[in-house]
Amino acid sequence: MDWVREFYSRTGSWWAKADARVTDRDHRRVRLLHDHGGDVGRVLELGSGYGATAAAAARAGYSVTAVEVSNRADVTSGLAKDVAPGSLTVHKADFYELDLEDRFDIVCYWNGFGVGSDAEQRRLLVRIAAEWLRPGGVALIDVFNPFVWSRWDGDEEHLAPDAAAGYDHELRERTSFDPVMCTAIDTWWETTSPDRQISQVLRCYTPADLALLLTGTGLTLTKIVVGDRVLSPSPHPGMGELLREQHEYLAILHHEPDQSQAVCPTG
Repeated sequence: MDWVREFYSRTGSWWAKADARVTDRDHRRVRLLHDHGGDVGRVLELGSGYGATAAAAARAGYSVTAVEVSNRADVTSGLAKDVAPGSLTVHKADFYELDLEDRFDIVCYWNGFGVGSDAEQRRLLVRIAAEWLRPGGVALIDVFNPFVWSRWDGDEEHLAPDAAAGYDHELRERTSFDPVMCTAIDTWWETTSPDRQISQVLRCYTPADLALLLTGTGLTLTKIVVGDRVLSPSPHPGMGELLREQHEYLAILHHEPDQSQAVCPTG
């Protein structure tokens, strides 16, 4: 996963002026914290990006610890100037390596799970259960949906600059999908530098595949949120939103204390 820090730092420099702010998406995520994790509590946010959601959650009364490996973390303090003292702590670090002494009521990972191999996802899930979540805690994790990403295979987009909105760079994006590995490759470059392409590689999981991945980790899939619908992880034939519309869904995972010492496979 050597590409992760560079990809999110470089794209963050392209988009920070426009995107490093609290938006409706962040307020929706805070509502999801309320709905599925409780009104107050200690929150660990993995892959916090610019920190907009972390700042919104801190303003809503949560005690938030945010972890982000890329330079996007450098702007979080600017978004958090008006939060209560001590309510937001930011670590610019790799969450696969970071040691935290605290236990949390909620662990959340918005729009990022799937960066790495299956073994790496399982290692992260084991850490969430064994090291970070309190017994009975809940994890909220966005999962990339292969049904939609596969439909985008071969798509290419041209993004023109929009200085008024804060987008100063002319960019191109190309999406491809590996049906064998169930992985999306999302490639970006500036039109003036076509030889400096960068890609993010995103492992996608159906809910059924995610449930298999969770086996032995100490976490159980109890609900999925698709758009505005909350579903049980049971058969839902003809679920159009999942098949055609939502490129990710939110997995609600509950901690199983009796499995919290699960051994993570290597490789």
